Amino acid sequence: MRLDTAARLIPNVELFISMYVRKEALISSQIEGTQCTLDDVLDPEVDGNVNLEVGDVINYVSACNYAIGRLNQMPLCNRLFREIHERLLVGVRGRDKNPGEFRRSQNWIGPANCTLNEARYIPPNVDDMNVAMTDLERYMNEGDDYDPLIRIALIHYQFETIHPFLDGNGRVGRLMILLYLMEQGYISKPVIYISYFLKKNQIEYYERISEVRKSGNYEQWITFFLEAVSAAAQDSLSTIEKLMALHKKNIEKLPVTARKNDNVRKVFDYVEQYPIIDIKRTAEYLGVSYNTISSVVRKLVEVDILRETTNAARNRVYSYEEYLSILRKDT
Repeated sequence: MRLDTAARLIPNVELFISMYVRKEALISSQIEGTQCTLDDVLDPEVDGNVNLEVGDVINYVSACNYAIGRLNQMPLCNRLFREIHERLLVGVRGRDKNPGEFRRSQNWIGPANCTLNEARYIPPNVDDMNVAMTDLERYMNEGDDYDPLIRIALIHYQFETIHPFLDGNGRVGRLMILLYLMEQGYISKPVIYISYFLKKNQIEYYERISEVRKSGNYEQWITFFLEAVSAAAQDSLSTIEKLMALHKKNIEKLPVTARKNDNVRKVFDYVEQYPIIDIKRTAEYLGVSYNTISSVVRKLVEVDILRETTNAARNRVYSYEEYLSILRKDT
């Protein structure tokens, strides 16, 4: 796969993945109604931010990183889905919806505060849900009746139809797509996410799934899903190419002595991972004095890599705007 090859060639692949996971977390959470921006998520004071909507995104990042690590220890299975779910909902909206457990009561899908009678869709009852999840687990790990891309289209549809959790089904189901493609060897790094396509086509996304439930027409759903995967791969490839070009361009702006390993290069590497910074936290993270980081930041401002985004005399915030503009696409 061309995307996987490109990902292997990125100079700082882990930095790219770190940023792209956060972008996916944001968009997947936005599909579920979360109202925050990429800048909110990257705010240097985010650890002290009590905004539960930002917490939704941070939890998604944590759950994604956790799940990728667990793939080295176990296959995709119901246990892993429950572990992912627990990390998604800890301390945020939905924390009262049995994090880490399949539902023990009937749920339904419809407008906010609608009754069971007003629901657009009613998933299987609890007993049938448990049987269906056992069957789905078996299907994920047995046989090769279809191409893996078709199989994950069917798996995602089935998971969303079973709706095994009281909350968070969409986010778990979309993360499942990434994990399955990694497990099947389609990609070696977490560099493809389809949430941006599903967000842009959100009404159609739900309608296509509903059409399968109503008529059994899987073909129209699979066609839509494959289009989403193709678009996501193209988006990831384009983003990789743009970030690589930006990295190369701005490395050339650094003093020759800073292109290997001095404080200027350390701060430059840091802002590629955290493109919104303040001097105090940057100094603490890098173990360098405040005054040294302040001097380096001034140099990066002078060469148009960083831009001050506050007018305060103290606690100034700086952003790597060119980097952010690439990642803000579709958010």
